Amino acid sequence: MERQAVTVWPVAESREDDSLVSAARDGDRAAFGRLYDRYARMVHGILLARVPPREVDDLVQEVFLLALRRLHALRDVSRFGAWLGTITRNRANDYFRKEIPAERVTDPVSEDQAESRTTNRTAELEAKMILALVRALPEAYREPLILRLVEGMTGPEIAERTGLTHGSVRVNLFRGMRLLREKLDEAAGSQGLSAT
Repeated sequence: MERQAVTVWPVAESREDDSLVSAARDGDRAAFGRLYDRYARMVHGILLARVPPREVDDLVQEVFLLALRRLHALRDVSRFGAWLGTITRNRANDYFRKEIPAERVTDPVSEDQAESRTTNRTAELEAKMILALVRALPEAYREPLILRLVEGMTGPEIAERTGLTHGSVRVNLFRGMRLLREKLDEAAGSQGLSAT
Protein backbone atom coordinates (compact mmCIF):
# COMPACT_ATOMS: atom_id res chain seq x y z
CA MET A 1 0.00 0.00 0.00
CA GLU A 2 1.42 3.37 -1.02
CA ARG A 3 1.32 6.13 1.57
CA GLN A 4 0.36 9.60 0.53
CA ALA A 5 1.19 12.76 2.38
CA VAL A 6 -1.78 14.81 3.47
CA THR A 7 -1.34 18.54 3.69
CA VAL A 8 -3.92 20.23 5.87
CA TRP A 9 -2.44 23.67 6.54
CA PRO A 10 -3.20 25.31 3.15
CA VAL A 11 -6.95 24.84 3.59
CA ALA A 12 -6.99 26.20 7.13
CA GLU A 13 -4.60 29.00 6.18
CA SER A 14 -6.71 29.79 3.13
CA ARG A 15 -9.82 30.20 5.26
CA GLU A 16 -7.93 32.41 7.67
CA ASP A 17 -6.65 34.51 4.75
CA ASP A 18 -10.24 34.90 3.51
CA SER A 19 -11.34 36.22 6.89
CA LEU A 20 -8.28 38.51 7.08
CA VAL A 21 -9.07 39.94 3.64
CA SER A 22 -12.70 40.53 4.65
CA ALA A 23 -11.61 42.21 7.89
CA ALA A 24 -9.05 44.35 6.06
CA ARG A 25 -11.75 45.44 3.62
CA ASP A 26 -13.76 46.61 6.61
CA GLY A 27 -10.86 48.79 7.75
CA ASP A 28 -9.03 46.43 10.13
CA ARG A 29 -5.39 47.54 9.74
CA ALA A 30 -4.12 44.69 11.94
CA ALA A 31 -5.71 42.18 9.56
CA PHE A 32 -3.98 43.85 6.63
CA GLY A 33 -0.73 43.71 8.61
CA ARG A 34 -1.15 39.95 8.97
CA LEU A 35 -1.72 39.68 5.22
CA TYR A 36 1.45 41.67 4.69
CA ASP A 37 3.34 39.24 6.92
CA ARG A 38 2.02 36.28 4.95
CA TYR A 39 2.51 37.65 1.44
CA ALA A 40 5.58 39.91 1.66
CA ARG A 41 7.97 37.12 0.63
CA MET A 42 5.86 36.33 -2.42
CA VAL A 43 5.74 39.98 -3.49
CA HIS A 44 9.49 40.34 -2.85
CA GLY A 45 10.23 37.26 -4.93
CA ILE A 46 8.07 38.32 -7.87
CA LEU A 47 9.72 41.74 -7.90
CA LEU A 48 13.21 40.27 -7.56
CA ALA A 49 12.52 38.22 -10.70
CA ARG A 50 11.71 41.39 -12.62
CA VAL A 51 13.37 44.59 -11.36
CA PRO A 52 16.86 45.58 -10.18
CA PRO A 53 17.48 44.19 -6.67
CA ARG A 54 18.18 47.64 -5.20
CA GLU A 55 14.61 48.70 -6.05
CA VAL A 56 12.77 45.67 -4.64
CA ASP A 57 12.27 46.76 -1.02
CA ASP A 58 10.72 50.10 -1.95
CA LEU A 59 8.50 48.46 -4.55
CA VAL A 60 7.26 45.89 -2.03
CA GLN A 61 5.97 48.77 0.08
CA GLU A 62 4.37 50.42 -2.95
CA VAL A 63 2.61 47.19 -3.91
CA PHE A 64 1.06 46.79 -0.47
CA LEU A 65 0.00 50.44 -0.31
CA LEU A 66 -1.63 50.05 -3.72
CA ALA A 67 -3.31 46.81 -2.64
CA LEU A 68 -4.65 48.49 0.50
CA ARG A 69 -6.17 51.30 -1.56
CA ARG A 70 -7.70 48.86 -4.06
CA LEU A 71 -8.80 46.12 -1.67
CA HIS A 72 -12.46 47.11 -2.06
CA ALA A 73 -12.21 46.20 -5.79
CA LEU A 74 -11.26 42.56 -5.08
CA ARG A 75 -14.34 40.52 -6.01
CA ASP A 76 -13.37 37.12 -4.61
CA VAL A 77 -11.50 37.22 -1.29
CA SER A 78 -10.21 33.69 -1.88
CA ARG A 79 -8.17 35.01 -4.84
CA PHE A 80 -6.22 37.55 -2.77
CA GLY A 81 -2.82 35.94 -3.48
CA ALA A 82 -3.34 35.79 -7.24
CA TRP A 83 -4.76 39.34 -7.22
CA LEU A 84 -1.76 40.62 -5.24
CA GLY A 85 0.58 38.79 -7.64
CA THR A 86 -1.04 40.59 -10.56
CA ILE A 87 -0.65 43.96 -8.85
CA THR A 88 3.00 43.11 -8.19
CA ARG A 89 3.71 42.16 -11.80
CA ASN A 90 1.96 45.30 -13.05
CA ARG A 91 3.99 47.45 -10.66
CA ALA A 92 7.19 45.82 -11.94
CA ASN A 93 6.13 46.63 -15.50
CA ASP A 94 5.33 50.21 -14.48
CA TYR A 95 8.80 50.53 -12.97
CA PHE A 96 10.34 50.21 -16.42
CA ARG A 97 7.93 52.74 -17.91
CA LYS A 98 9.10 55.45 -15.53
CA GLU A 99 12.22 57.43 -16.18
CA ILE A 100 15.04 56.15 -13.98
CA PRO A 101 17.42 58.83 -12.67
CA ALA A 102 20.81 58.52 -14.36
CA GLU A 103 22.76 59.55 -11.30
CA ARG A 104 22.32 58.46 -7.69
CA VAL A 105 23.85 60.20 -4.74
CA THR A 106 25.79 57.85 -2.46
CA ASP A 107 27.21 58.25 1.01
CA PRO A 108 30.98 58.22 1.50
CA VAL A 109 32.37 54.78 2.38
CA SER A 110 34.57 54.30 5.46
CA GLU A 111 37.66 52.05 5.42
CA ASP A 112 35.88 49.39 7.52
CA GLN A 113 32.96 49.37 5.11
CA ALA A 114 35.31 49.14 2.11
CA GLU A 115 37.16 46.19 3.68
CA SER A 116 33.90 44.43 4.48
CA ARG A 117 32.65 44.98 0.94
CA THR A 118 35.87 43.54 -0.50
CA THR A 119 35.55 40.46 1.69
CA ASN A 120 32.02 39.76 0.50
CA ARG A 121 32.61 40.79 -3.12
CA THR A 122 33.10 37.26 -4.48
CA ALA A 123 29.91 35.94 -2.89
CA GLU A 124 28.03 39.02 -4.08
CA LEU A 125 29.27 38.55 -7.66
CA GLU A 126 28.26 34.87 -7.60
CA ALA A 127 24.80 35.77 -6.28
CA LYS A 128 24.39 38.46 -8.95
CA MET A 129 25.45 36.02 -11.67
CA ILE A 130 22.99 33.37 -10.49
CA LEU A 131 20.19 35.93 -10.17
CA ALA A 132 20.94 37.12 -13.70
CA LEU A 133 20.78 33.52 -14.94
CA VAL A 134 17.45 32.96 -13.18
CA ARG A 135 16.08 36.21 -14.57
CA ALA A 136 17.09 35.08 -18.09
CA LEU A 137 14.91 31.96 -17.80
CA PRO A 138 11.39 31.87 -19.24
CA GLU A 139 8.88 33.78 -17.11
CA ALA A 140 7.02 30.65 -16.02
CA TYR A 141 10.16 29.42 -14.25
CA ARG A 142 11.59 32.69 -12.87
CA GLU A 143 9.03 33.46 -10.20
CA PRO A 144 8.69 29.95 -8.74
CA LEU A 145 12.49 29.55 -8.62
CA ILE A 146 13.03 32.85 -6.85
CA LEU A 147 10.18 32.19 -4.45
CA ARG A 148 11.73 28.79 -3.66
CA LEU A 149 15.46 29.58 -3.71
CA VAL A 150 15.55 33.15 -2.44
CA GLU A 151 12.39 33.53 -0.40
CA GLY A 152 12.51 29.97 0.99
CA MET A 153 8.89 29.17 0.22
CA THR A 154 7.80 25.54 -0.24
CA GLY A 155 6.02 24.30 -3.36
CA PRO A 156 2.62 24.10 -1.64
CA GLU A 157 3.17 27.55 -0.14
CA ILE A 158 4.00 29.01 -3.57
CA ALA A 159 0.85 27.42 -5.01
CA GLU A 160 -1.31 28.70 -2.16
CA ARG A 161 0.06 32.24 -2.31
CA THR A 162 0.10 32.68 -6.08
CA GLY A 163 -3.14 30.86 -6.88
CA LEU A 164 -1.36 28.35 -9.14
CA THR A 165 -1.98 24.63 -8.88
CA HIS A 166 0.50 22.59 -6.89
CA GLY A 167 1.20 20.49 -10.01
CA SER A 168 2.09 23.50 -12.16
CA VAL A 169 4.38 24.87 -9.44
CA ARG A 170 6.09 21.49 -9.09
CA VAL A 171 6.60 21.19 -12.87
CA ASN A 172 7.83 24.78 -13.21
CA LEU A 173 10.29 24.31 -10.34
CA PHE A 174 11.59 21.05 -11.81
CA ARG A 175 11.99 22.43 -15.34
CA GLY A 176 13.36 25.73 -14.08
CA MET A 177 15.98 24.00 -11.93
CA ARG A 178 17.01 21.84 -14.88
CA LEU A 179 17.43 24.93 -17.11
CA LEU A 180 19.26 26.79 -14.35
CA ARG A 181 21.71 23.88 -13.91
CA GLU A 182 22.34 23.89 -17.65
CA LYS A 183 22.99 27.65 -17.60
CA LEU A 184 25.29 27.30 -14.57
CA ASP A 185 27.22 24.51 -16.32
CA GLU A 186 27.57 26.70 -19.42
CA ALA A 187 28.75 29.65 -17.32
CA ALA A 188 31.24 27.46 -15.45
CA GLY A 189 32.49 26.01 -18.74
CA SER A 190 32.96 29.45 -20.28
CA GLN A 191 35.01 30.48 -17.26
CA GLY A 192 37.08 27.32 -17.42
CA LEU A 193 35.67 25.98 -14.17
CA SER A 194 34.40 22.54 -13.32
CA ALA A 195 30.70 22.51 -12.43
CA THR A 196 30.99 19.37 -10.29
